[in-house]
Amino acid sequence: MPNGDIRTSNLTKPVDVAEYLFTRLRQIGIHSIHGVPGDFNLVALDYIPKVGLEWVGNANELNAAYAADGYARVKGMGAIVTTFGVGELSAINGLAGAYSEMVPVVHIVGCPSTISQRGGMLLHHTLGNGDFNVFAGMSASISCAVAKLNDPAEIATQIDHALRECYLRTRPVYIMLPTDMATKKIEGARLDEEINLKEAVNDEDKENYVVEVVLKYLHAAQRPVVLVDACAVRSRVLEEVHAFIDKTKLPVFVTPMGKSAIDETHPCYGGVYAGSASHPAIKAAVEDSDLVLSIGSLKSDFNTAGFSYRLSQLTAIEFHTDYCAVRYSEYPGVKMRGVLRKITQRVDVAQVKADPPPQHFAMPGQEQGESEGPIKQAWFWPRISNFFREGDIIVSETGTANFGIWETKFPPNVTALNQTLWGSIGWAVGATQGAGLAAKDTGGKRRTILFEGDGSIQLTAQEIGTMIKHKLDVIIFVICNDGYTIERFIHGMDAPYNDVPTWKYRDLGTVFGGTPETVKSYAVKTPNELEGLLADEDFSGGFKGLRLVELYMGKEDAPRSLVMTAEISAKTNAKQE
Repeated sequence: MPNGDIRTSNLTKPVDVAEYLFTRLRQIGIHSIHGVPGDFNLVALDYIPKVGLEWVGNANELNAAYAADGYARVKGMGAIVTTFGVGELSAINGLAGAYSEMVPVVHIVGCPSTISQRGGMLLHHTLGNGDFNVFAGMSASISCAVAKLNDPAEIATQIDHALRECYLRTRPVYIMLPTDMATKKIEGARLDEEINLKEAVNDEDKENYVVEVVLKYLHAAQRPVVLVDACAVRSRVLEEVHAFIDKTKLPVFVTPMGKSAIDETHPCYGGVYAGSASHPAIKAAVEDSDLVLSIGSLKSDFNTAGFSYRLSQLTAIEFHTDYCAVRYSEYPGVKMRGVLRKITQRVDVAQVKADPPPQHFAMPGQEQGESEGPIKQAWFWPRISNFFREGDIIVSETGTANFGIWETKFPPNVTALNQTLWGSIGWAVGATQGAGLAAKDTGGKRRTILFEGDGSIQLTAQEIGTMIKHKLDVIIFVICNDGYTIERFIHGMDAPYNDVPTWKYRDLGTVFGGTPETVKSYAVKTPNELEGLLADEDFSGGFKGLRLVELYMGKEDAPRSLVMTAEISAKTNAKQE
C-alpha cells in the first residue's frame, strides 16, 4: 500500500487541504475572500462556497490587496487569493502597505504542483529559470510568516501557525498552495477546536514593576496628557485605553493615524496632535505637558507633520505592543495591554491632576465667505462633520483628504481608515470596497464614506464595479481640484506632471454596470449646493447603494495641515550632505 494511503487511513476526520484552510478563515471571522482567479488557484477556489464563504472577485490583484486591507481594518482580518507570479506580484504593493501599517491579511497563492516544482518545469508565469521560490522570497520581507504547503503531514500545523501569527502580530502572512496539495487529505478533527488567538501574558514581576514606575510618575505629574496612536488600534487595546481615560479623566489626544481610536464625543477628547501642524491650543496642551502617556506611537513623517514633535523623552512614558519605556528606561517583552489594565486598577485618582482639554474645533462658516462662491477646504471639513452618523466607516485617501479629515469631529463608534505611513494613492478606493463589504458581512447598517482625490481615483476606479456588484452602501466624495494637490504643495504647483486628465466621475457608476436603482450621481460646486445635498435624506441614508459626488474645490486650495506638512517635506527632500 502506498505511503500516502497509509497516512490517509490513519486520519480520524479526513478533509481536503483547501477546505481546511478556508474553514479556518471562516472560524477566525473572515466571511469574504478577495482576489482574482488564475489557473493555479482555480481548484482551491471551488471550496470557498462549500465552507460558507463568499468570493468577491476584484478587477485586479492590486485592488484586491487594498480591499483585503480595508476589510481587515473593519472586520479584524482579511484574505486575498492570487495566482503564482503574475497575480501575486500585482498584489505586492498593497500587501507591503498592509505590512507597513500593521494590518493582518492572509495572502494565499495558488502555485504549480510540487511535481512541476521538483522537475524545474518551464511553466508559464515563471521567470523561465526553474526557480519556484523566487516570488515567495520577495514576499517574505513583507510577511510575518511564510507557509509553503508541500507536505500533507505538516500542512494543518503550518496553516494554524500562519493564521495565529497573522492575528497576533497584525501583519500579512504568505501561504503557498500547490495545485496538487489543494485536494490532499489532512486531519480535519483539528477543526473541532478553533485556533488559540490569545496573547501571551507578561511576566508578572516585570509587569508589576513597570506599573509601579508608571504610577510614580503619573501621581507626581502636574499636567499629564494621553496621546493615542495607530498601534493602539492595531494591538486591539482601545477598550483598555477608554477604561483608563474614564477613570483618570485625563485629557486625551490622537495622532492622524490614531483618528477614531478615541470616542470624539468623550469630554476628555482634545483633538489631533501632529507637531507643528496641530492647532495652537492642542500643540500647547501636549507640548507643555510634564508627562505624556504615549500609547502605540508610530512617529512617521506625515503622522508627525515632518517629525515636528516637540516632546522630550524625559517627560514621556511609551506603551507599545511588545515593550514599554519610561523616560530612558526600556522594558522589553512587557506588553502594553497588561500594564494598561493594572495602572487603571491601581491608579489613585485623588493624586491625578487632570486639566480639561482645549476646545478648538472650528465651526462651519467661519472660513467660507460667499455661499455661492467656490467651496473652500477650511470650511468644508468642519462642515462635513455634521453629516457623519454614529457607526460610520470613514475612509480618507492619501493627500488632501488625509489632512482635511483632521479638522472633523466624529460621532461615537466611527471607524476611520487612512494609510498615512505607506501612502499609496488609489488605496482608499479598494479599501472602501473592502470596508463596505466588512460592514455588510457584520449585518449592521453602517455607511461607508470615502473622500477621494480626482487623481487617486484614476488608479483604482474599477472597484466601483465591485461595490455595485455586491450592493454596498457607499458614498464617494471625489474632490475635483485638477490633479495631485499634495504634490503641488511639495513641488511643482503648476508643473504638468501634477495634472491629471479630467474624467466624468459622475458617469463612473454607469460605466461599471450601475443602474438608477443601484447608483446615484451628483455634482456640487458651491456651499449652497453642498448644503442642499447634505440635507437630502435620500442621499444621506434613504437610498441604499452607491452615491458618487463630484465635489469641486480650488486647485491651489488645501487644508492648513497639508500646506504646513508639505513645506516641511519639501525641505526634508532638499537636504544634502
